[in-house]
Amino acid sequence: MRFKDKVAIVTGGGSGIGRATAELFGREGAKVVVADRNLEQARSVADAIGKGAIAIGVDVSSATEVKAMIDSVVKCFDRIDILVNNAGFGFAGTVVSIEEDDWDRLMSVNLRGPYLCSKYAIPVMVRRGGGAIVNTGSYTAMVGISNRAAYVASKGGVVALTRAMALDHAAQNIRVNAIAPGTIDSPYFQQMFAQSDNPDKLRAELNGRAPQGRMGKPEEIASAILWLASDEASFATGAVFTVDGGTSAW
Repeated sequence: MRFKDKVAIVTGGGSGIGRATAELFGREGAKVVVADRNLEQARSVADAIGKGAIAIGVDVSSATEVKAMIDSVVKCFDRIDILVNNAGFGFAGTVVSIEEDDWDRLMSVNLRGPYLCSKYAIPVMVRRGGGAIVNTGSYTAMVGISNRAAYVASKGGVVALTRAMALDHAAQNIRVNAIAPGTIDSPYFQQMFAQSDNPDKLRAELNGRAPQGRMGKPEEIASAILWLASDEASFATGAVFTVDGGTSAW
């Protein structure tokens, strides 16, 4: 019950890492706000968590919708203790092949989203004496991968933003850290397997990215996010916690 009576917002909470995080926070006693563009999925997760959890449909790239979300949380709980900026997506492409509109759309979610959610949540945290923010980055922000230019750039921005925010708000007792997952067996990759002509070969290739020889599990990333958001990490801010099965060590 490390988060007993604390209020935690998890964006992208309807599936994958976000869902695993929201459910884990709920088991640790948090009042969880499951925020997702897909309201039906968010409600499903909130129902699974049970008492104290609510679902909010939000497009994190929209300032209007993010502000409305924060206002709703304050009206419901009168506080925000934890913010997990997890919403994001990716697609293949180089800077030559990616269309400009697609680039802007990805940046609006992956980088503008954490900015907007933090912009409106931080003043609420300050009024309550502080809080913790965890941004979902990626190991690719440190090592880069081919044919994912927009995604890698956005996650590099998330890591840099994390460090800047940590410095800006340390004196307000707000800690800001980032998690940098490796390749995680999430709905994103499940969809890739379903569309692949040879899903077994694709899975073997993805498993081979890590020295541990497998993809990570959403629950493994959720556990790391839990630690970063908890009082056990009280001296950690501006940190990037890489959980990638050793991929970035290669």
